[in-house]
Amino acid sequence: MAWRMPSETAPHERTWMAFPRPGYTLGESAAEQEDGYAAWAETANAIVQFEPLTMVVDPSEVERAKRMLASEIEILEAPLDEFWMRDFGPTFVVDDERPGVLGAVNWVFNGWGDPEWAEWELSAKIGRTVAESVGAEVISSLLVNEGGGIHVDGEGTVLLTETVQLDPRRNKYADKARVEAEMARTIGASHAVWLPRGLTRDYDEFGTNGHVDIVATITSPGHLLLHSQEDPAHPDFEVSAQLREFFTGQVDAAGRKFTVHEIAAPKTLKDDEGFVDWSYVNHLVVNDGVIACGFDEPEADTRAREILAEVYPGRKVVTVDARPMFARGGGIHCITQQQPRV
Repeated sequence: MAWRMPSETAPHERTWMAFPRPGYTLGESAAEQEDGYAAWAETANAIVQFEPLTMVVDPSEVERAKRMLASEIEILEAPLDEFWMRDFGPTFVVDDERPGVLGAVNWVFNGWGDPEWAEWELSAKIGRTVAESVGAEVISSLLVNEGGGIHVDGEGTVLLTETVQLDPRRNKYADKARVEAEMARTIGASHAVWLPRGLTRDYDEFGTNGHVDIVATITSPGHLLLHSQEDPAHPDFEVSAQLREFFTGQVDAAGRKFTVHEIAAPKTLKDDEGFVDWSYVNHLVVNDGVIACGFDEPEADTRAREILAEVYPGRKVVTVDARPMFARGGGIHCITQQQPRV
């Protein structure tokens, strides 16, 4: 077997999501909860215009999901607590030696390091549930990892973050060599690029400790899209400079130096909780399209669409308001997971 995680730009069979349910993440007030439901539903209804979508729904939320979701969206009932599908769902892979075979890496999920506030035990089982529902071969892993903590080019390169996979709350005894060996075994990554850190907000109590999918992504082999905070008043101004310098010295699995394309953060610096980590990097590539994060900043949102159209030529870019997602800890990429076509 030679498992390989395809690039997100490769053709998809479908996208997977999980529908919200009441709990800490959704919010306490009725208004907060409605905002959460609406954001997830709007994202799903945008995606299904491009490709099929299956929504995992807790039995308690099936009626609401059917009311809010487009009729062509498939529903898979399963018990949930969290609903960030990218992070607890399976990472789909293919086997180039066995055409037509789909694999699903079932990482260990512990709620981003088992913080006191997280409820994750039910959703930790969803990877296997989803894999079995599509007949994928399950590739079990003992590595605590989330889908938002990796990005690949489909040709052997994987982006990782030292503060995620090496986080002692996740993998107490891990080192780079062990993580890289597991990445090679499970997703076919022969070359790891270790970012030193993520964005500032992501290190708060409710953050992921540095997920790469709000920082950088590989748009095509040798080309990297990097989040850029351009306001010196934001602490990520220095983080952006550090990461920009970091990537000048990095190469991919083929030995190519990265061509770095920057995408500026919105102008908003703070919300009620502090400095934001709003990022256009946290988009989802779909068949013939891109689902982009929007932040109700017409000029910045428009410029982001233009850049995404440039780095993903031939795809239609559609913007969805991502502010309710980021208020809960993530964005469009965080709540979705692509299943490649085999």
